[in-house]
Amino acid sequence: MVTRFDRRMLLGIPVLAAAGIAGLLLWPSLARTPQPDLKLNLAVTNPSSDQATPETMPTDSVDRVEAANLDRVRLSRQSFRRGGMGSQALMTFTVRNGNDYDIKDLELLCAFKSRDGRYTTERRKLLAETVGMKSRKAFPTTLIGHINIRASRAKCALVTASRA
Repeated sequence: MVTRFDRRMLLGIPVLAAAGIAGLLLWPSLARTPQPDLKLNLAVTNPSSDQATPETMPTDSVDRVEAANLDRVRLSRQSFRRGGMGSQALMTFTVRNGNDYDIKDLELLCAFKSRDGRYTTERRKLLAETVGMKSRKAFPTTLIGHINIRASRAKCALVTASRA
C-alpha cells in the first residue's frame, strides 16, 4: 500500500532535480569557473633594499638570521606522486647547494595543476634541514600538503633559505 508520504516523495524528487537543472541553465555564470593564472608566485624581497635601515631595525637581542644566496642553490630531480587516498602531495627532489656555507630552513613553493588547467593549488613547505656547502641532499617522499584531487602536474621552487 502506497501512503500519502510515499507519493509526495516520488513526485518531489524529480521536481527538485528539474528545478536545480533549470537554475543552472538560467544562471550560466554559476556553471563557469574562471581560468586561474598557473604560474608560481615567487615574490622574494631583496635583503639589501633601503627599507631596512639600521635605524628601523629592532635593537633587542634577537638572533638575526642571514639569508642565503639562492643563485647557487637549486632543486633538481623533482617528481610528484599522491598519498593519503589521493589528496596529499608527496614530492621527491634533491637540493644542490653550490655556496661556500651550509644552508638551513629551506622554504619551498609548489604549484599543482590539473591536465586542463582549471584546478590549481599552491602549497608552501618549510624544511628544517641543513644542506652542507658544495653538496646535495635528497628529500624522498616529502609531504607537501593537501591538494586538489584533479591535480596531475607539479612544480616546486625554492623561495628562501638561511645560512647555517
